[in-house]
Amino acid sequence: MPCSTMVNSKSLTIISKCTVFPHQKSTLPDLPLSVSDLPMLSCHYIQKGVLLTFTPLPFLSLLSLLKSALSHTLSLFPPLAGRLFTDAAGHVYITCNDLGAEFIHANACHVTIRDILTPNDVPKSVRELFTFDRAVSYEGHHRPILAVQVTELADGVFVGCSVNHAVVDGTSFWNFFNTFADVCRGARRISRGPDFRRESLLISTAVLRVPKGGPKVTFSVDAPLRERIFSFSRESILQLKNRVNNQKWNENGEINLIELMGKQSNDTLKITNFKTTAIHANSKTTEISSFQSLCALLWQAVTRARKLPATKTTTFRMAVNCRHRIEPKLDPNYFGNAIQSIPTYATAGDVTSRELRWCAKELNKRVVAHDHSAVRRAVEDWERDPRCFPLGNFDGAMITMGSSPRFPMYENDFGWGRPVAVRSGSANKFDGKISAFPGRHGGGNVDLEVILSPETMTGLESDSEFMEYVSGF
Repeated sequence: MPCSTMVNSKSLTIISKCTVFPHQKSTLPDLPLSVSDLPMLSCHYIQKGVLLTFTPLPFLSLLSLLKSALSHTLSLFPPLAGRLFTDAAGHVYITCNDLGAEFIHANACHVTIRDILTPNDVPKSVRELFTFDRAVSYEGHHRPILAVQVTELADGVFVGCSVNHAVVDGTSFWNFFNTFADVCRGARRISRGPDFRRESLLISTAVLRVPKGGPKVTFSVDAPLRERIFSFSRESILQLKNRVNNQKWNENGEINLIELMGKQSNDTLKITNFKTTAIHANSKTTEISSFQSLCALLWQAVTRARKLPATKTTTFRMAVNCRHRIEPKLDPNYFGNAIQSIPTYATAGDVTSRELRWCAKELNKRVVAHDHSAVRRAVEDWERDPRCFPLGNFDGAMITMGSSPRFPMYENDFGWGRPVAVRSGSANKFDGKISAFPGRHGGGNVDLEVILSPETMTGLESDSEFMEYVSGF
């Protein structure tokens, strides 16, 4: 693991960088990028990380342990140690050539856990906890697909991962992150092995033509923004869902966890007094999901805060997992992107003047209708006009919901406890970008990472209908 040492002039100090190679050489063939992967070539690397309390290990011993765990994990995820390459015909592949991942040791001992968690707005110093800032995924042709930065804080540790978005979506990202933590903790068996098969309708011979020098992000990276984490308790979300569905409180305090997330899983669970039990698969429901109810609340509140003309068309985009939507179904641990973006349109007047249930029903209709045929139509449409995914708020009236409160973000126990918090870097952030995280304590709690222009954020904070559901206010 060749290392170099350097010092950053910023408040955070880079102590060393090195390349971590896979423990075993890869036997995987080149993997073609799919119709779901290729549009992400113009997006930033995904930047997500976990804030941990201080390890009992000496820090240098911890670094050695993490490097060893990463090396073994890369053997299970060979694409993350590879690079992108484009053949003469223009097809883009991941070559699993074992060139390795970047590993960075940084020091920010002037920063405490409290410094990160206490401010209302996410402090800008969090951005320094990640490397590959503003790196575009197309750059995976010449830079590592994965980089891990381990930052020593005054009373904790932050492990931040930057991963090429044309190689992974959120499902694959957190599968890798969980496995990395499991290996570090000494797990003898990895239960969620990735599936690298490329046999679905997402694989296409269509060629994405990119401009010389590669594609760029489609939003301004220098626009003024504010970023806040709004937390919603299980109880407030249940109240919201009951309001949307015109229901009374369930006297048993029961809530369907998978339905809560509104992500259309094949698995069905129920929480009763914070314990999970199975529900029969044939118990159909036409209720609006809790997650869709939460999205509708946000859609209304942000639209009010933006003070848009009543005739202005607004857009609420939701990223949906297609693994179980297509036939035959993909393995739940299919490695790569298997997501599509579903837009719901409505005028600002309708969003702000109609009942919350109306907004939630509009979102619900779009999600429910996105079946195998809809996925296929989206693939065929892209094949007719191959293009990168346009991220941004192009008309001042867009909201984009990403990530998922079903992702196992807090299952990353590296050996000394679960994370205190999950945070993201500056990647792919623009006015109207929202990311959904599970709450730290599980049980149906949800955190929303909300990115808005400063004036819109001020309006959202003063919106009593929205804030009454936010925990701690």
